[in-house]
Amino acid sequence: MQNEPADTVTRRSLLIGGLVAAGGTAVLASTAAGQSMPGHDMGEMSAVEPVNPYAAPSAHDGAHGQMMTVGRVDPETNGFDPTPMLTEWDLGTVTTMEDGRVLRTFEVEAVDKEIEIAPGVMFPAWTFNGRVPGPALRAKEGERLRIVFRNYGSHPHSMHFHGIHSWRMDGVPGAGLINPGEEFIYEFDAKPFGCHLYHCHALPLKRHMHKGMYGAFVIDPDPALHPEFEAVAKSRLLGTPENARWQEMVMVMNAFDTNFDGENEFYAVNTVAHAYAVQPIRIEKSRPARIYLINVTEFDPINSFHLHANFFDYFDTGTTLTPTLRTVDLIMQCQAQRGILEFSYADHEAGQYMFHAHQAEFTELGWMGMFDVVEG
Repeated sequence: MQNEPADTVTRRSLLIGGLVAAGGTAVLASTAAGQSMPGHDMGEMSAVEPVNPYAAPSAHDGAHGQMMTVGRVDPETNGFDPTPMLTEWDLGTVTTMEDGRVLRTFEVEAVDKEIEIAPGVMFPAWTFNGRVPGPALRAKEGERLRIVFRNYGSHPHSMHFHGIHSWRMDGVPGAGLINPGEEFIYEFDAKPFGCHLYHCHALPLKRHMHKGMYGAFVIDPDPALHPEFEAVAKSRLLGTPENARWQEMVMVMNAFDTNFDGENEFYAVNTVAHAYAVQPIRIEKSRPARIYLINVTEFDPINSFHLHANFFDYFDTGTTLTPTLRTVDLIMQCQAQRGILEFSYADHEAGQYMFHAHQAEFTELGWMGMFDVVEG
């Protein structure tokens, strides 16, 4: 360990070595997981379950090995659950304007909140509506959007939307950045269709992003505006029979620097490390799957998504109705890059199929999950 770079020592000492990170007790199981951690009684640590490194692996253990966080995060205590978060869309409140157009209103609050990002590891987050990522806002192309934003946090915050709008609605200093206790209303038309995001744009930006102030912002295409691709547009429009065929999920790739040294100690999809390894995502063979994938990872220039034993079509930013890439099994995204993945397990046998970042370090530090593929 003495000859290793400082960043390696930091991550290993916090995780593999078993030292407490930010007051937490999460550890990684490994081939040495049956040994006691230095300075700790294994019997006294509720977040740690002993692992026999010589035991025959179960089907679940064999899929991901024993290099992962041990224990579970209680969603009741945390206030949000990564599993239902996959399919929870905030559709706002719909009314009709005088000109007959749809007005869709969302209400979002900034709140300081301590969250659990791995078993026993707490993180002092700044949140939208008490969760990280914030609510997944979804609308239809051409609607008028109104977002009522209230800042109940301890710092100035804003909501910057990746979309098309006036400078006055941009959520930056002087144009939508508000102080604690204040309210601001963002209003603009929903365009372009695609997979977008919103985030706080207060300075320092890296701190507000890293602390949890981001969320998905999806605009469905209006099929009437895209007659040449009407069938595809209908399949993306929530509420249509064509869309009901799809198994849709929103996944936000994020990471957490628990000791604030500018290096991430935990990586995840939808915040909780290894959440979808502990509780695999159920996929029906007979129905295609669609993932709205967004990368908000701070302190690392690139994140990635790799699908095991399968390939997908990718729509970069989701602003086209034809794929940007066809038949790929890996996609890279820089921060704020996003896109739509479409794939099917129709020709596969039922079983558990892995997905993860293809940076091995990210995988071992929390960014790995499983699809539990079942008969329809």
